Amino acid sequence: MPTVTFTDSEGNQRTVDATAGDSVMETAVRNGVTGIVAECGGSLSCATCHVFVDDEDLDKLPEMEDMEDEMLYGTTEDRRPNSRLSCQLPVEDGTDLHVTTPKTQV
Repeated sequence: MPTVTFTDSEGNQRTVDATAGDSVMETAVRNGVTGIVAECGGSLSCATCHVFVDDEDLDKLPEMEDMEDEMLYGTTEDRRPNSRLSCQLPVEDGTDLHVTTPKTQV
């Protein structure tokens, strides 16, 4: 079973089991992970599921598409080279991901 490890801005970690085919955002919401607001529910119309993907995991994910790239300019915390919207990050069998949530989403 795939897992996602969420680290908050203070360094606290929480690892949760994920369902293949779900997004990192869906996994966070389903498990009550703090730091992921997900106002739009994953419709790619907000940036409240912004995360920083661990550099070692970036190559496990699909390339960022233009709309996600544009939405990342609307985040409350400055984007970084490893910034992604967790609603656009699919969880796959055999893949464990590690992401850090920003201090605030709104």
